[in-house]
Amino acid sequence: MRIALIGYGRMNQLVGRLAEARGHTIATIVTGAENAGGSALTAERLSSAEVAFECTRPEAAPANLIALAQRRIATVCATTGWLEDLPDVTEVVDQHRAALLYSANFSVGAQLFFRTAEDLARRFAGRSEFDGYVTETHHATKRDAPSGTARRVVEALIQGDPRRSWPITSIRGGYDPGNHEVVLDAAHETITLTHAARSREVFAVGAIAAAEWLRGRTGVFTFSQMLFGGDG
Repeated sequence: MRIALIGYGRMNQLVGRLAEARGHTIATIVTGAENAGGSALTAERLSSAEVAFECTRPEAAPANLIALAQRRIATVCATTGWLEDLPDVTEVVDQHRAALLYSANFSVGAQLFFRTAEDLARRFAGRSEFDGYVTETHHATKRDAPSGTARRVVEALIQGDPRRSWPITSIRGGYDPGNHEVVLDAAHETITLTHAARSREVFAVGAIAAAEWLRGRTGVFTFSQMLFGGDG
């Protein structure tokens, strides 16, 4: 694949290194400083790219995704916090018969964690002696809190037990690439379900696999749909 990196923070730097190690080519790198409102995503700049990795900021992502769809560049988006604009982005993707795959978390284990959390919540539904909550810890430089992954965990928990409240506590500090924990706590016992990422590499590997899968497809997909099919 010939890859455009949209945003060049730590995630896309790692994606670039691992993609090259898998035999792919970096066609262009577009930094945030040069790309206000998606202005750098021109036909000329993207002419040799087949797939783009978009990993920027929530406020920048929608314009980037629309510009990439207009150029019919299949795009994997790892930015979180922009989904209120998903209907507008989807309209442009469909209009141009482009392709977009997005996720709050590109770890295969995290996707299975969401499914397990839903099942756990369903099994504890109606057990009022247990309080439920979510904690999540990330490195000091992570911008969003709660994380997109924590929000996705709560969505899964609500699917399993919509009557229970699932508050989130976020911790930002140090260098942790991501730790998410579901807790069901009663007076005399506690049940804990944890997903811990040991390296950013797990997210980069998943994103590259998503791009390899997305190439040649049209439409809007989630990483969960790629892994599990159907509605994900």
